[in-house]
Amino acid sequence: CFPFNNPTRLLLFVILKLALTDTNPDSIYIPPSFSFRYLESRARAVAAKKMPEIQLGMHTIRSHGTRVARTHMHDWLILLLLVIIDAVLNLIQPFHRFVGEGMMTDLRYPLKANTIPFWAVPIIAILLPLAVFLVYYFIRKDVYDLHHAIMGLLFSVLITAVMTDAIKDAVGRPRPDFFWRCFPDGKGVFDPVTSNVLCTGDKGVIKEGHKSFPSGHTSWSFAGLVYLAWYLSGKLRAFDRRGHVAKLCLVFLPILVAAMIAVSRVDDYWHHWQDVFAGALIGMIIASFCYLQFFPPPYDVDGMTMNFSVNHFFLVCVDIIDVIICFESRRSPYQPSCI
Repeated sequence: CFPFNNPTRLLLFVILKLALTDTNPDSIYIPPSFSFRYLESRARAVAAKKMPEIQLGMHTIRSHGTRVARTHMHDWLILLLLVIIDAVLNLIQPFHRFVGEGMMTDLRYPLKANTIPFWAVPIIAILLPLAVFLVYYFIRKDVYDLHHAIMGLLFSVLITAVMTDAIKDAVGRPRPDFFWRCFPDGKGVFDPVTSNVLCTGDKGVIKEGHKSFPSGHTSWSFAGLVYLAWYLSGKLRAFDRRGHVAKLCLVFLPILVAAMIAVSRVDDYWHHWQDVFAGALIGMIIASFCYLQFFPPPYDVDGMTMNFSVNHFFLVCVDIIDVIICFESRRSPYQPSCI
């Protein structure tokens, strides 16, 4: 019978009694001769009724890739929807804010090329973290970790992109180099009544000139690289309180790269400092939420692994039960399972 002389065992019994109940906690039948074997059989029976999402052992892309992708098909459809929404936001015209002649004093910075071109941002924010995820996959052979890491990264970047572009279109703040976008020849033309600008430059360049707030380069970079920093901190156990500073250096390296990209936007006169600050804040917050959606906090004892599913909880408890049985009775047939 179940020994209740140990508080830990009593707590384990209460938790499993509630977890293994199909409906009401009081409706489960516990036989008088309740034993570990009954608990184990009950756990496996309940786990068999549910669709297993995470199981113990090594799972590769070949063996479980299709299965996990099919299980999260609706999540991939949401990602596709986010891509479409962001594409639409880039096609529509942003709000053309009033820009008077007196306001042009602060918008006459030189029109420069991007230090970090637009095409480089997805490489830094998406492909670089993806390479780290693949390295970890080849070491651990865990397709569930790879799938959840990629999905969390894509959600982080795409949600950030949609939010950033939506705010850009709604605010319509002119860039610091707006004067030269509006008047390439350097001759300002203004409405004689309202003194609003009458731009003579290329329409595409002018449209881009009304998308200063917030910084897209910055928000994308922080969304991808802060997510990578969270991931590294969990896998490296950076917060295990053992004083390994090298782990923290690796964790903060992606954040440093994102910060340097943000600084380049101000140096290139494509953004005001407020734009960069807001973009970094958006990227960091969304990256943090997306990481914690799929993984436990890095300072958690299970920070190196994914969040447990219900079935994973059942199977782990069964393994714990097997180990306890080994020490409860030397004659138990389950004794080899604790090796």
